Amino acid sequence: MLQWGILRLYHVFALVLCVSTSEDFDWTRNDRTSFYYGTFPTGFSWGAGSSAYQTEGAWNIDGKGMSIWDAFAHKKGKILYNDTGDASCEGYYKFKDDINLMKDMKLNHYRFSISWPRLLPGGLKSEHINEKGIKYYDDLINMLLDNKITPIVTLYHWDLPQVLQDKYGGWQNVSMVNYFNDFANLCFERFGNRVKYWITFNNPWSIAVEGYETGEHAPGMRLRGTGAYRAAHHIIKAHAKVWHTYDMQWRSKQKGLVGISLTADWGEPVDISNQRDIEAAERYIQFYMGWFAAPVFHGDYPQVMKDYVGRKSGQQGLGASRLPVFSPQEKSYIKGTCDFLGLGHFTTRYVTQKNYPSGVGDSYFADRDLAELVDPQWPDPGSEWLYSVPWGFRRLLNFVKTQYGNPMIYVTENGVSEKMLCTDLCDNWRMQYYKDYINEMLKAMKDGVNVKGYTAWSLLDNFEWDEGYSERFGLFYVDFRNKNKPRYPKASVQYYKRIISSNGFPNQREVESWKRKAVETCSSSNQLLAAARRQSQGNMQEHAAMQKAWPVHDEV
Repeated sequence: MLQWGILRLYHVFALVLCVSTSEDFDWTRNDRTSFYYGTFPTGFSWGAGSSAYQTEGAWNIDGKGMSIWDAFAHKKGKILYNDTGDASCEGYYKFKDDINLMKDMKLNHYRFSISWPRLLPGGLKSEHINEKGIKYYDDLINMLLDNKITPIVTLYHWDLPQVLQDKYGGWQNVSMVNYFNDFANLCFERFGNRVKYWITFNNPWSIAVEGYETGEHAPGMRLRGTGAYRAAHHIIKAHAKVWHTYDMQWRSKQKGLVGISLTADWGEPVDISNQRDIEAAERYIQFYMGWFAAPVFHGDYPQVMKDYVGRKSGQQGLGASRLPVFSPQEKSYIKGTCDFLGLGHFTTRYVTQKNYPSGVGDSYFADRDLAELVDPQWPDPGSEWLYSVPWGFRRLLNFVKTQYGNPMIYVTENGVSEKMLCTDLCDNWRMQYYKDYINEMLKAMKDGVNVKGYTAWSLLDNFEWDEGYSERFGLFYVDFRNKNKPRYPKASVQYYKRIISSNGFPNQREVESWKRKAVETCSSSNQLLAAARRQSQGNMQEHAAMQKAWPVHDEV
């Protein structure tokens, strides 16, 4: 009885802590102010990003093992148009050309990921280290540094070795914690003398929910109501273990930083005068970013997640919550394992309360009891999920500041896509998106948010996961129909380059001229692309004609 009383007291205390923390963020105040002309602090870092599976290609070259994305994309019907990342941008062969593009843009940093199966084809450090894979990343890192571009390295951008999925069930199995730590340790050992910024996981929400709940992403498992929570639990433990490994073995020698990159849309209450809508919006954020950020910064899951999943589990007749529990020792071990927070952000949703009865079954989405809405007036560049809502970025950054003690933030992903059929390189909507979102980030920094760098997503058009090549986020257009995968600068290259060279938005007159000048420069690129397409079309027609002729010659 005494033990129950103590536990109850602890629960009340934790709830009070949670409420008091969330009250620091003012949900009723949304400053949608006019454009702010000003510059970023000296030393602010500008960059662009990519990931291994999305850009490297060379999927089975030089000893690389198969990843879960290799296997997933090779299954018919999993990816739009049955596209694969087998060749993608051929970044494995063209990284020197790409670094020259970065140098011309005067990027301060480049964010990329290391392919686990390229270094460890069998998944395990104890079995075989692929030295050709090591050399590829050595050469990439060295050339970046030679060009004064800081490498920011993601250890896990979704490409788990397939053998670990087959043998252990991937992130459903706690053994991944040690295997991932071994892989990370290898990277620290081989690259840590030059790499000073490490990201353990990119967007673990997608790994967990789309990989193990909905099955939209590799490995394609549909373990509704349980798989996402179990995967996330192991990912959080793996992150913490890697952070401690670096802290104990490498930090004093290498002087680097280890963080995690969390992607989150902003959730805005439909009615900011309605407490139920405010609570639903906060649940949306806590089930999204807070799911991972709260353990890393505070040592445990958000109280609202524990309450909602626990209650739903009870209503479904389960003996325990579907949300796993951290032991007191684990909470202590996990808390504070973040030297910086990587933050990915693309869009915003309006959120309102919606009750899902327990009879609908186990589901991460039903656990939240909310509905997501969009404003039809929000600009929609073509991707069904991505609307341009710049003010949501400032709101999210301020939320992070109040919830997690104003951590050092590197924006690790921010950008906008267009659909495949758009081949006009004068991408006005992307220039507008970058202008507005980067300006809202500048306003957030004026609010006191501790942002140190910004990464445009992405450097190149690339393989966009289950959407294949149908969505393009790149600053550079990649002609995927050409075997050489040539790159063509979009107007946004010049526009972003001007933001970088000015370190922000110095004055209205200058900024208003940027878009016009950028469009002028892209017209020549449009002509080059059109000529290349005509030549490519001519080659295809010539090839087809030859194929028709061959049988006649064979008969003769």
